[in-house]
Amino acid sequence: MTTTAPTAGPNAPESTPETGAPWWTSAVVYQVYPRSFADSDGDGIGDLGGIRSKLDYLAELGVDAVWLSPVYPSPQHDNGYDISDYQDIEPVFGSLAEFDLLLAEAHERGIKIVMDLVVNHTSDEHAWFQESRSSLTNPKRDWYWWRKPQADGGPPNGWGSAFSGPAWTLDPATDEYYLHLFAKQQPDLNWENPEVRQAVYSMMNWWLDRGVDGFRMDVINFIAKQVELIDGPAPATGGGSPMGAQIHDFLQEMHREVFDGRTGRHLTVGEMPGVSTDDALLFTNPARREVDMIFQFEHVGLDQGEHKFDVLPRSLPALKKSLSRWQEGLAATGWNSLYLNNHDQPRLVSRFGNDTSWRYESATLWALVLHLHRGTPYIYQGEEIGMTNVRYDSIDDYRDLESLNHYREAVDEFDLDPGTVLAGVQTMGRDNARTPMQWDASPQAGFTTGTPWLAVNPNSDTVNVAADRDSERSVFRFYQRLIALRHDSAVVALGDFALLEPDHEALYAFTRTRGEETLLVVANASDLPFTDPLPLDVSGAELVLANYPARADAAASATQTTLRPWEARLYRL
Repeated sequence: MTTTAPTAGPNAPESTPETGAPWWTSAVVYQVYPRSFADSDGDGIGDLGGIRSKLDYLAELGVDAVWLSPVYPSPQHDNGYDISDYQDIEPVFGSLAEFDLLLAEAHERGIKIVMDLVVNHTSDEHAWFQESRSSLTNPKRDWYWWRKPQADGGPPNGWGSAFSGPAWTLDPATDEYYLHLFAKQQPDLNWENPEVRQAVYSMMNWWLDRGVDGFRMDVINFIAKQVELIDGPAPATGGGSPMGAQIHDFLQEMHREVFDGRTGRHLTVGEMPGVSTDDALLFTNPARREVDMIFQFEHVGLDQGEHKFDVLPRSLPALKKSLSRWQEGLAATGWNSLYLNNHDQPRLVSRFGNDTSWRYESATLWALVLHLHRGTPYIYQGEEIGMTNVRYDSIDDYRDLESLNHYREAVDEFDLDPGTVLAGVQTMGRDNARTPMQWDASPQAGFTTGTPWLAVNPNSDTVNVAADRDSERSVFRFYQRLIALRHDSAVVALGDFALLEPDHEALYAFTRTRGEETLLVVANASDLPFTDPLPLDVSGAELVLANYPARADAAASATQTTLRPWEARLYRL
């Protein structure tokens, strides 16, 4: 099979001519974490110049769009997700002029640019918050969530921050608490105030007018708060979602104010922790005009106990059933986004596969499984070469705020064993995804000529882009073929999904059907051979793609239904 050029460049129609479906149904998105992708000036931090230098690489891979994690000015308490100015570029990454060059050069290659939109909260250094905290009577006081202390001096309710500790911080200047669902340097905007909403919409229009092709919206369902819990007579505690019912009104208003009247080619993806399939049906129903698709977290929470660093054994049946339920739940009306790792999740080959003995096989198995689901696949940088988790020996080597806060709280406040806590961080910490991109076997993996902001994974001498592309067993080449399949095949893009063998501990099997065409995926997610009969008869079927070479010996027919360790096959029945 040969690769094809992307069909959905910046000037592409809003729908695919052959099917009438939106362009993003047959597209693949690549996530770039700018700080760790490529450094063009030797300061050890990735930048826009580095991304520009790799556009030909991304075009060769075949992706249709690049989602950039935040590149706005930021104090970097949460690596850019604490934004101090929505309409500029963080100097460490470059400038607006350089961003415009990146946008133009990406568009020349048929690649869209999707920005990260972080509007649940700002940085506490944003001018809006500086005004808001200056006095009780400032015109922007109500742009954030301020509340008086309770009678005992405590916070308005018992909500906890996602990054450990309470979600309220007392500001001595006015003796009131402000809400921050994340770090204390990330105060939450008050979306109940229409002035806040209009300021956000104006900013979004400014970026779209500049040529940006859409937004991935960070924790966007949290912009609507359960106000009754904030203002209730008793503290509200527990781990439930703070999302309020007015979220649909806010998103529909956003669509009217920002996207109505535009070409329809823009992509809107809402990151939404805690939502159900019923919620997602409302959010992604095209008739409701809210968002095109959402990121949900159910499947990446299955191996977590009381918290994300409490690691449980992987259960393949649980993972299959979760993903299948979302496939079925959104089949008639909505749309899925497909991912197994991103900047907040561990590397998929380490989490779901075998990253030592079977790294190539398990990396390509999960690629085939994920990309053959119905939805828009997202590739996280380095996934396409099988990058793995890193294991730093000391907590001092980590940089992620979430991991550091968890370690400090667990060890200092709860007196837990430091080695056990560190093991959880090594397995689940966000820095696993944020180590520098491994381009070659040179010092610092070709990421920078300086000292990287986060240490390069020691396996970069063997796991890198140059080595992978030169290998006969190239993860990169396998991803190319998967992307081409989605571009070329309506059944891959739009076919119905049906899970087979839901309770099997090793076999991941399902069909995709559209009209008279049926595809079958069979994958052995195990270190041991799979010798049971396949769920469907494949005699006479066409083998479209596999991550092992076809057997040409006399035993081939006898082993047609035997899957080797981490073997995955795609058949056309």
